[in-house]
Amino acid sequence: MSAHCMLTGARPGFGNRISHSHHRTSRRFDPNIQTRRYWLPGENRYVRLRLSAKGIKTVDVIGVEAAVARVRARGVKV
Repeated sequence: MSAHCMLTGARPGFGNRISHSHHRTSRRFDPNIQTRRYWLPGENRYVRLRLSAKGIKTVDVIGVEAAVARVRARGVKV
C-alpha cells in the first residue's frame, strides 16, 4: 500500500543518503502515515482513514464530516 495521506495528499519525498565519504545513494522520506477510525454520524458508521500526522490535526480542526467530504472530492473512495 502506498504511503500517502487520503486528506492532504502527502506522498514520499525522495533524496540522497550521504555517507561519511560523501557517497550518495537514493532514499525515501516517508510521511508519518497512521490509520484512524472515525465515527461518521451522517452515515451512522465508522470510516477508516489513512492520514498523515498533519491530516489528523486537520480532522480535529474541521471535523470528520468536512474531512470525509474533502477526501471524496479528491476522488478517494471512503
